[in-house]
Amino acid sequence: MIPKWIWALAAAAIALVALPLLGMILRVPWGSLAELLGSRAALQALGLSLVTSLCATALALILGVPLAFVLARSSGVMGAILRSLVLVPMVLPPVVAGLALLATFGRRGLVGAALSEVGIEIGFTTFAVILAQTFVAMPFLVISLEGALRSATGRYAAIAATLGAGPTRVRCDVQGRC
Repeated sequence: MIPKWIWALAAAAIALVALPLLGMILRVPWGSLAELLGSRAALQALGLSLVTSLCATALALILGVPLAFVLARSSGVMGAILRSLVLVPMVLPPVVAGLALLATFGRRGLVGAALSEVGIEIGFTTFAVILAQTFVAMPFLVISLEGALRSATGRYAAIAATLGAGPTRVRCDVQGRC
């Protein structure tokens, strides 16, 4: 049986999630919703969101999958440090994450200043949105995939290796056995 205090906290959690949704539902002008959603500004925003999210997903996959493989085979202090770095975007408040990205890729940022000198501007561009989305989403991919890679047995990898599959095609187990 679940104690009453747990039910009370669970109800508070549901209220925290549901009340903003209810507030939005009550404030939407439902009579003109089709007109609002079909407006040029809404369609441009939707198109931009689709493009940036697809690009961020591709970038997260391209960079995150190899990182997950490295983390799955890393142990000790180096593995802990890498894992901690991957987890940082998950615990940063959104404002702090935005400031960190701006301090890095803005015109006067750590990387942005050098890029600005050669004519590449990242801050306040579509590419900046893609970087921000990747920064936030990639840790979820990496941590999930790392867990899956750690839990997978090396049996199939060993069979593939005996059949001639190269190291790029075969994923070895955590101990480095193929």
